[in-house]
Amino acid sequence: MASVMRKFYLIALAFFLLSCGLTTTRPKLEMKMAQAAFIAAKKAESEKFAPGLYRKAEFYYLKAKSSYKRKYFNKAKQYSVLSKKFAEKAEYISIRKKAIENLE
Repeated sequence: MASVMRKFYLIALAFFLLSCGLTTTRPKLEMKMAQAAFIAAKKAESEKFAPGLYRKAEFYYLKAKSSYKRKYFNKAKQYSVLSKKFAEKAEYISIRKKAIENLE
């Protein structure tokens, strides 16, 4: 009887652990926000005025897209948040540098 119960608990535990991967939500909002930030950085000519930050944003955006495609949603979310962060910094710096150039 104890052997049967032990098997039941092991099977229940296995199903629980396997179902955790299935309940991960897709980071759609994070991906869209990273995409919008990256496009805004591109429009602000960040590749010219803040190339290091722009390249980091591009790198993490591409990694986020790749992870999303492979269904690694946790990694995709992390990479999209990093991409958004670097894209926003790059956009800010390029806008600031353009404004300083216009003042001179």
